[in-house]
Amino acid sequence: MSTMTLAGILITLVVFVGLSIYSGTRVKSAADFMSGAGKSGAAVVAGTIMGTLVGGSSTIGTAQLAYKYGMSAWWFTLGGGIAALLLAIGFVKPYRASGSTTLVGIVAKEYGQTAGMLASVLSSVGTFINILSQLLSAAAVILVILPAVGTVPALIIGAVLMVIYVTLGGINGAGMVGIFKLTLLYITVVFCAVAVLVLAKGPGAFLSQVRALDQNFGLFARGIGVDLGAGASLIFGVLTTQTYAQAVMSGKTDRTARLGALISTLMIPPVGIGGILVGLYMRTVNDPETAKNTAVAMTTFIIKHVPPFLGGVMLATLLFAVVGTGAGLALGISAIINNDIIKKLSKKAPDSKRELAVSRLIIVIVMAVGVILAAVLGNTAIQSFAYMSMGLRGAVMFIPLMLALFAGGRVDRRYIMACITGGPLMVLIFGVWKVFTFDPLFIGLAFSLVVGLIGLIAGRKNAGRLRA
Repeated sequence: MSTMTLAGILITLVVFVGLSIYSGTRVKSAADFMSGAGKSGAAVVAGTIMGTLVGGSSTIGTAQLAYKYGMSAWWFTLGGGIAALLLAIGFVKPYRASGSTTLVGIVAKEYGQTAGMLASVLSSVGTFINILSQLLSAAAVILVILPAVGTVPALIIGAVLMVIYVTLGGINGAGMVGIFKLTLLYITVVFCAVAVLVLAKGPGAFLSQVRALDQNFGLFARGIGVDLGAGASLIFGVLTTQTYAQAVMSGKTDRTARLGALISTLMIPPVGIGGILVGLYMRTVNDPETAKNTAVAMTTFIIKHVPPFLGGVMLATLLFAVVGTGAGLALGISAIINNDIIKKLSKKAPDSKRELAVSRLIIVIVMAVGVILAAVLGNTAIQSFAYMSMGLRGAVMFIPLMLALFAGGRVDRRYIMACITGGPLMVLIFGVWKVFTFDPLFIGLAFSLVVGLIGLIAGRKNAGRLRA
């Protein structure tokens, strides 16, 4: 790696860390750390959503999957954009009007602390799985920058950067750094996309090279059931993930929060195109390093085909894209554990400074456990963890959350407990026992929907008897 590449990396990292430290000086309480206390503008709301959603899976993971399946890799960012649109038009006001700090808190308020506690644990597990994909993505970048360090040290470095990113600034840090990161990330993916077309001697020549591989690289290359399931996992996962709810809750007004989500809708899907073009290009040229480890498709392309200083800036940007997503997810877990578990079990009076310290400690513990598991499961495809994570979160929370928001007081909590436990159980069972060609998320959601509808019908009948 050239001196100019290292200079680009170091300068960009210094700016990122400086912004994180600056945002940390504005955090005075746990409320500022977790929700921004309703102070964020539309840009920060959008920066938080995109800064968390557009990470390793959207860039490095997309290039990795595109190497084998082409346009099928777009479902992560395409589904993310659709989810942001639904968040803007249907969920900003209900989430903000709920009066709860967390989504799990909305469920607990309606159906009791036992349901809330169970949803807290299961949704945190689902979120944690996605942190593994971010740690693996971070290691893929770090190993290109520092090839001699080894996988485990690379994972540790990635985890430390995630802790620094979010323990200083919390939700505001995720938003402020997210805006800067996304600006550089757009420069990165656009430049890489253009570079691919130039190297391939134009779009027509590039398409001819892809077709010559004689393989299906369409939007449903993995099968309609699998790819639609991937998109659905993103949609339901985003709508039920604490981090994205925190983003809209941090907005100054409903209109500000909605505008931030709409900006995300427009900006998320295009990010995946750059990764897809890079992955396909590395497949057409049969790059030997990428063939051995498809996770390095994008980073290897940057090292080989981008001017050194700009390449260094891009590598640092990819690293912080991953770091921002992992850190934002860890912040969501911290919010759930602190607000929906520790506070409920603690007999001590609330103390803002103690809450802030506990929130930061939880993030450190989550990252430490993540490094251990990522080191053990390091050969798994990055996007596999991301889709699994989103699917589990959607199966746990979507139906109970919708019933709590839009059918309050009509469903007995026993039906909700069955939804919370049965939905993810169906996903796990049929994820292992692959008797269907479509994503098991649909089975989990169908189970929860049926149980929830039965509970809703039973509730109306009981209400009718009471009126009689």
